[in-house]
Amino acid sequence: MGFSKDFLWGGATAANQCEGGFEQGGRGLANVDVIPIGSDRRSIITGKKKMYNFEEGYYYPAKEAIDMYHHFKEDIALFGEMGFKTYRLSIAWSRIFPKGDELEPNEEGLKFYEDLFKECHKYGIEPLVTITHFDCPMHLIEQYGGWRNRELIVFYKRLCRVLFTRYKGLVKYWLTFNEINMILHAPFLGAGICFEEGENEEQVKYQAAHHELVASAEATKIAHEIDPENKVGCMLAAASYYPYSCRPEDVWEAKKKDRGNYFFIDVQSKGAYPAYALKELARNNISIDMMPEDIEILKNHTVDFISFSYYASRVAAAEDSNVEKTAGNLFPTIKNPYLQASQWGWQIDPLGLRITMNDLYDRYQKPLFIVENGLGALDIPDESGYVEDDYRIEYLSAHIQAMKDAVDEDGVDILGYTSWGCIDLVSAGTGEMKKRYGFIYVDRENYGEGTLKRTKKKSFNWYKKVIETNGEDLSNQ
Repeated sequence: MGFSKDFLWGGATAANQCEGGFEQGGRGLANVDVIPIGSDRRSIITGKKKMYNFEEGYYYPAKEAIDMYHHFKEDIALFGEMGFKTYRLSIAWSRIFPKGDELEPNEEGLKFYEDLFKECHKYGIEPLVTITHFDCPMHLIEQYGGWRNRELIVFYKRLCRVLFTRYKGLVKYWLTFNEINMILHAPFLGAGICFEEGENEEQVKYQAAHHELVASAEATKIAHEIDPENKVGCMLAAASYYPYSCRPEDVWEAKKKDRGNYFFIDVQSKGAYPAYALKELARNNISIDMMPEDIEILKNHTVDFISFSYYASRVAAAEDSNVEKTAGNLFPTIKNPYLQASQWGWQIDPLGLRITMNDLYDRYQKPLFIVENGLGALDIPDESGYVEDDYRIEYLSAHIQAMKDAVDEDGVDILGYTSWGCIDLVSAGTGEMKKRYGFIYVDRENYGEGTLKRTKKKSFNWYKKVIETNGEDLSNQ
């Protein structure tokens, strides 16, 4: 039993959270660049406050992040030392097409990723590439309104064709959109959408999501045409909802919340809008402008596997005004009294990962890939930068064991596991550096202080051992 011999162990990052070099190599400005740390961050992420450029009095962590743009060889060497089989990373769209609507790509940007992928292969690491991890060129937002505009499908297809052609033989695992369901909770971050006074925000979000779903299917079609060896996955922010009580109304609320998460993946995996979603849209007077060809492209070009992030489970109640809340991934959830929480209020639930895996596999019957899982914590390094992060080892060990149980005892088919933020990076939700996930400590603070020196944490050698034993030895020795 156990994991297959070709199980893809590794780690995950996103360009906008680690790369930096925001104006180097011909790169253009993107939505992810102009989201500052601080009290306005949430209103900007959610499209309530417009910020289309850098403004005085704000600090923008993505401009430099951990400067992987200049450190990628050093970082990938460390991933290689840990024994990574795969490294999940993302493309900065504006590094390839600075404005987004050009006819010809930026060669310097293409060469950067080509060099990065070749560096991965040097260590036997298979790149797993997210085409869009929340990146959208600012020109496409200012001139077209972001993903609310159907024209973005054309520009995205052009990006995909360039990527699949240029990196044929270098990359075979692709994800179309990161956490596609986040468009409902963070529309500017997820789709470059800012709302105008008085407009129907739900209508805008679901129309934009439709454009992304069509673009995802188009990408899958192009990927398979250019290289039949390509494997394309979707990606959702996952976590099954528990009912707050056994009241039928709470159980029903949990089911509705789950459906809200699964909706987009139902389309990407099964090839059509599910009946429950069509009914829900109609009830809310949301009318999706859908072209006849959309139905065919969605039906004929479904994804090859289901990837997802999992950090914490969630709780739902029909009436939640009098229940205690706790923080979650960009949105709060009801506090579960049976679980402990992280320093950022995320409820730690390894069994919830197994439950989520079973729910997804039962629903889709396609291979799964856990592409984000990890513990954001306040690491305190010693004088040399070393962090004794037993709390992280405990979290990851319990979740990997739950993943193993899902494989051994439940028969779930899983391709691989990439822990989130394998090297410390900027938090997507808060913009902080102090919320650390990595096996590698980066000397960088919230407002840019630090040397950027990389130092292995205790978890570095622990994860190396996990990979060497293919998940059999999870002990903290």
